Amino acid sequence: MNTINTIGNRSQATTLATNKVLRNTYTLLSMTLMFSALTAGGSMALNLPHPGLLLTIGGYFGLLFLTTKFRDSGLGIAFVFALTGFMGYTLGPILNSYMALANGGQIVMTAMGGTAAIFLGLSGYALTSRKDFSFIGGFLIAGILVAFMAGLGAMIFEMPVLSLAVSSMFILLMAGLILYETSNIIHGGETNYIMATVTLYVSIFNLFTSLLHLLGFMNGDD
Repeated sequence: MNTINTIGNRSQATTLATNKVLRNTYTLLSMTLMFSALTAGGSMALNLPHPGLLLTIGGYFGLLFLTTKFRDSGLGIAFVFALTGFMGYTLGPILNSYMALANGGQIVMTAMGGTAAIFLGLSGYALTSRKDFSFIGGFLIAGILVAFMAGLGAMIFEMPVLSLAVSSMFILLMAGLILYETSNIIHGGETNYIMATVTLYVSIFNLFTSLLHLLGFMNGDD
């Protein structure tokens, strides 16, 4: 009987811990998305220039490193906001370039709506089905590395066809990453809500920019 009670208590404690991580993750994610939207809006209003490829990559990986290093302290939260704010700033000039087009507002709103629908749909599916998607982890890592390198090649050598292919790849990969990370939280694989927030934020950011690129091309504006 004692053994059964012990197992039951451990199961309950695990469930409570998982729910806490899930709750904290979505709370922090909502806050960082709003903060990122504010910095993007400020960047658009001030018509700030894009920082460029090298500074964007350096800033992203530098802030990601600091966030990871301090993920178990209050500084980790500060660096999460620094990271998402920086990414919002880099998004501002991109959005301005689309908003300057005749149907740019429609393209941006469609990309936002598509991103929200995909994220909510996949997160809801992972939460309700409670399926374990850990088996796609290795595929996602390899796929993201390949897509990242291909994206750099497309930008450096100005290859629009390859760039479109990379955007399509990123949509699929980010969809998979949303399923993977949500499942990872549910099944106790991810216990740090700061890192879970970063993963989901990056998924949403890349999903949105990839949809924006594809929609712009389909509308003849890219």
